[in-house]
Amino acid sequence: MVLPLGDDNSDRLTTPYVNYALIALNIFVFLVPQGFGMNDEFTYGFSTVPREIMTGQDIETEPKRERLPNGEVVESPHLVKVTDAPGFVYLTLLTSMFMHGGIGHLLGNMLFLWIFGDNIEDRLGHGRYVVFYLICGVLASLAHVFSVVMFNGVDSEEALVPSLGASGAISGVLGGYLYLFPYRRVTVILFRFLTQVPAWVAIGMWFVFQIISSLGALGPGSKMGGVAYAAHIGGFLVGIALIQLFMIGRNGRGWDRRQPPRWSDEFGERRW
Repeated sequence: MVLPLGDDNSDRLTTPYVNYALIALNIFVFLVPQGFGMNDEFTYGFSTVPREIMTGQDIETEPKRERLPNGEVVESPHLVKVTDAPGFVYLTLLTSMFMHGGIGHLLGNMLFLWIFGDNIEDRLGHGRYVVFYLICGVLASLAHVFSVVMFNGVDSEEALVPSLGASGAISGVLGGYLYLFPYRRVTVILFRFLTQVPAWVAIGMWFVFQIISSLGALGPGSKMGGVAYAAHIGGFLVGIALIQLFMIGRNGRGWDRRQPPRWSDEFGERRW
């Protein structure tokens, strides 16, 4: 539908060291501790599980055995207990945002973070940016947990399905970007055409897709594809709200909410 490829960074004043570090850390975790996604024990042990968050207990489930058409019996991945330490399960709200379910999941998230994260870091500064990123990720995970419990119940099978990925935190970055740079030029592939659109179009279309998909409006599989849309939506809204708080006192600059006469010829952004 819409795939961003880059944005205009000609006014960026700082090197986004934190953004680079976040990308490197996500890649490292996927390649080493997760073993290219093959280490199920590590992945399931450090993912966010809604029932664990709601009960505060680290849960271990029995593996399910399935017989394949060729007669082979295989075991499906299962939850493993990492430790009995009190409160450990809440740490998974952080650890889960640095793990991914596959190479496509990882590359897609890192593409968005590479394009949009550096601009937020440039405006917030390195320290504020990493705190902003982590808070967005944690609150996005909680939005997913609460949505699962609200619609399915804490004792449901759905509440035992682990969630992982940087999408929630990156959705917060997108929310902050939309608020600060609504008219920034973004290069995208839009309906198979390479073009440039203002950020509010690129990110707005992404957000509308999240809403529609979360409601199942794109067909029976749109809610069943393993995507935590509530985390995306929650993270995005948190990002819009928090960016205003985190920008307080930054460089003493005010913002400009006006749309430029021709968005393609000059930047339009909220300046602080």
